[in-house]
This record gives sequence, structure tokens and C-alpha cells, in this order.
Amino acid sequence: RLSRYDEILLTVKVLHMDRNPYYGGESSSITPLEELYKRFTLPDSPPESMGRGRDWNVDLIPKFLMANGQLVKMLLYTEVTRYLDFKVVEGSFVYKGGKIYKVPSTETEALASNLMGMFEKRRFRKFLVFVANFDENDPKTFEGVDPKTTTMRDVYKKFDLGQDVIDFTGHALALYRTDDYLDVPCLETINRIKLYSESLARYGKSPYLYPLYGLGELPQGFARLSAIYGGTYMLNKPVEEIVMEGGHVVGVKSEGEVARCKQLICDPSYIPDRVRKAGQVIRVICILSHPIKNTNDANSCQIIIPQNQVNRNSDIYVCMISYAHNVAAQGKYIAIVSTTVETSEPEAEIEPALELLEPIDQKFVAISDLYEPTDDGTESQVFASSSYDATTHFETTCNDIKDIYKRMTGTDFDFENMKRKQNDVFGEDEQLPVHTI
Repeated sequence: RLSRYDEILLTVKVLHMDRNPYYGGESSSITPLEELYKRFTLPDSPPESMGRGRDWNVDLIPKFLMANGQLVKMLLYTEVTRYLDFKVVEGSFVYKGGKIYKVPSTETEALASNLMGMFEKRRFRKFLVFVANFDENDPKTFEGVDPKTTTMRDVYKKFDLGQDVIDFTGHALALYRTDDYLDVPCLETINRIKLYSESLARYGKSPYLYPLYGLGELPQGFARLSAIYGGTYMLNKPVEEIVMEGGHVVGVKSEGEVARCKQLICDPSYIPDRVRKAGQVIRVICILSHPIKNTNDANSCQIIIPQNQVNRNSDIYVCMISYAHNVAAQGKYIAIVSTTVETSEPEAEIEPALELLEPIDQKFVAISDLYEPTDDGTESQVFASSSYDATTHFETTCNDIKDIYKRMTGTDFDFENMKRKQNDVFGEDEQLPVHTI
């Protein structure tokens, strides 16, 4: 007699098991609000001023989507967009000298920005023109820069840009977490700045998008798509053992039964003996009754605090969304602060960000270990992802997905070779369902 697992595996190629009663693991959204209080073991229930608990969908891992980024391409190619609606994030800001300023990313904004003096604005404008015109396949656009050997530090020097401009360019436009990028060839940095500018050009207010009802909608959308193609999901399934034979994975044991498989993909929590600790991240969820000061009363925004502004080695990020995204009660805002832990007092490290959010109605503090796989999985056929980092965008996560794909298949994940249903992904017929009002 066939077991339940054998019957499933006779008809499908993908079985997705999750120990949790919800989709998405760490990247889920918690609802109702009472569940968030329980998760963080707060002694009290939410006060009446928080509104109805079911009006809340609170992300545990805050991220935005770059409008022209890799995740948006994946959503369009796979048509997961049919299950999702998005809003444009209203602003992107950078911290300087204890204050926040809108990030200038176009020539016009550069000339109007209060971040720079008059002469530096002109130099920064020339730099942006250079980046916009740069084409790695056309040496005529290089202006004496060799993208494979010239460092970004030398590019900044070429345009005579000061430290403050370097800070917000590298961290708020190119979205680097540290300054390690300064002394490597400049090509990746230039492409990152181009991605930011192109993403901004898609919808106007900022380069970022956010799904209505929270990030938990993303794994649910992919789950629905998988089901259409024969995939099976099992929630509330405890994983008792990863079954190995001869150094290769052959199955997963749960509740006394073994689901046999040829390949296994999982997050680090399922295989603690095959991953190593690579650091820690602190995330603080803050419930507010007001927009963040000096953001023009934005209902959503990102604030990046560059490392040099607060004498750190890595940036501090603030992600803010609100009732306008169906993730909070009417008139309420959710701001999530995150950074890579550098000292034995993580909460003190994020104090500059928390000061920007005052007054705070309620805080939920989480310190998470970061893990990465100890091997590439080609021998064992066990492929582990890396933990979510402190960044507030999905570009590093998508790089991890593509890395797993290459390790599993031996070939690169190539967007250009994937089948397109209609026009090119940048065409007018292929757009995300975005609410701009």
C-alpha cells in the first residue's frame, strides 16, 4: 500500500514542506497584532488605541523591491504578479549630520539638493551624466575609466566628489552596506547606480515598490503558482531527519514517514550541521502613530544611515510602511530598523535610527544569527540558502537564489533566455499592478 507521500510524489515533482503553519518562514507577515505580541513574549495585549488586530500584517524581515530589479523580473516572468498588488514607496532618504535628506538621483534633484554645496552639485551632476551614459560595451562612454581595473575610489577622485557625496552615492544609490566596494573595479558600482536611477524612472517617487498586505503575499503567490504546475505544499510538517545514503540526500523524514527526493532546498534552520554562523542582525519593529519627521509626511519611505555618519562599519536601515498598504490599522505606521551587529550592545548601535522615529508607541526587538552554507551542495544535493541580511531590498536575496539555481543545475539563471509571454519585460504590456494613488 502506498503511503500518502508516495501517492503525492507519483504525480508531482516538487513537494514543499514547512514546519510552520504559514507560508514563507522568516519572510512571513504576522497577523493579527495579538500574534506579534505573543511571538515577542510581551506580557500585555495590544491596547485599544492600536485598532483591530486583524488589520495588521507585520513583516518580520523588512524589504522593498527595486522597481527595475531582479525580483520584479522574476515576478513578471513567472506571472506571480497575477496574485499581487503593489504601491510605490513614497521616498528614499539619507542621514547626514543628524538630519535626513531626500536622496538626489537625477540631474535636476542633484542641483536642488541641500546635501551639497553649489560647486559640489555641479560635480555630482557631471558624475550622474557619466553614469547614465556609461555602456560597458561602448568604450567611447568610458571617459578614461577602465571598468575592469579603475577602482570606484579613483572614479570619485576623477569627479572630485567629497566624503559626504561618496557616502550617499555608495550607500543610498549603489546600496552597499560597507565601504569595501571602494577599492575594487568600478563596473558593479556603476551598474548599481544605473539600476537605482532606472528603477526611479519607472514610477517616479522612489525606486522601491511594496506589496499590499505585506511581504507575506510574496511566498503565498509563489505557492499558488507552484500548485498550478503540480507542486504540493504541506504546512505544519515537522522535519525529523534529513535522510542521507552514501553522502547523498534521499529523503526527508516527518512524522514517521519519509518523503523521498533527489534534491533538497532549505533554509539554514533545517540543516544546522551544514551551515556556519556569519554574524548577527538586529531588527526592531516600531509601531508609530505619525509619519517620520522631515519626510514630507510620507506614508512609506526608506532611510539609510551611512556607516561613516555614525562611526560604524556597516549601514543602518529604516523601512517604513503604513495603513496605506493594508498592513496597519488606520492612522498607524510600522517602521523597522535593521543593521548588522558589531558590538555586544546591539540596541545601542541603532539608537540614531530610533531617535528619528520618536515618539514610538511600541517596540519589538529581534536579534538573529546569520548563517551561510559550508559547502555548495553538489555532492550531497542539499542546497541551503543564506540568512536574510540587514538590507532593505531584495537584490542580495535574488543573488542567493541565482547562486542556488546554478549549484543545482550547473548553469546560470539567465533572465534573457527565459520564455517571455508578451513583450520585453520593460515594455508597456508587462507592468506590475502598481497603485500610484
